[in-house]
Amino acid sequence: QVQLVESGGGLVQAGGSLRLSCAASGRTSSNDVMGWFRQAPGKEREFVVATRWSGIRTPYLDSVKGRFTMSRDNAKKTVYLQMDNLKPEDTAVYYCAANKGLLSSTSSSYNYWGQGTQVTVSS
Repeated sequence: QVQLVESGGGLVQAGGSLRLSCAASGRTSSNDVMGWFRQAPGKEREFVVATRWSGIRTPYLDSVKGRFTMSRDNAKKTVYLQMDNLKPEDTAVYYCAANKGLLSSTSSSYNYWGQGTQVTVSS
């Protein structure tokens, strides 16, 4: 089992920044893929970005390109999502997810999920 613990959400004004963290523990491996998803009220869960620990990464969700950056600290088994120039439409619960090697944008490809962290952007 892989455990994922997210932190860093909160309330921010439009144009502000937040950094989310996701720490992995348990039976992790260097082949694991780490991803970020989000789900706004009344909407489907949406893929944001994913990465291998090697640094190979998927493209970002179009609406966050140029504003969000995913990074990783392999030694800490932690991935981050730096979110800049936040917009009210970024308001959602953000989830960290992991799987055993499939670099995918599909939520069903991920076996392990964090508890989610709320991001609220006020206008």
